[in-house]
Amino acid sequence: MNKPLRTQHPLFKIANNALVDLPAPINISAWWNFGSLLGLCLVIQILTGLFLAMHYTADI
Repeated sequence: MNKPLRTQHPLFKIANNALVDLPAPINISAWWNFGSLLGLCLVIQILTGLFLAMHYTADI
């Protein structure tokens, strides 16, 4: 009765096993997640910059 809802409900249990309770190496920390997010932001900026550069028109 004292278990969290995410481990009791069948639908939440599937999501919990797939997303939350994954085994992770000990050396992965919050800085690792922060670096991954920064890398993703950099890739998005590069891709959108290339897209904007390809479609730029000087109509002034």
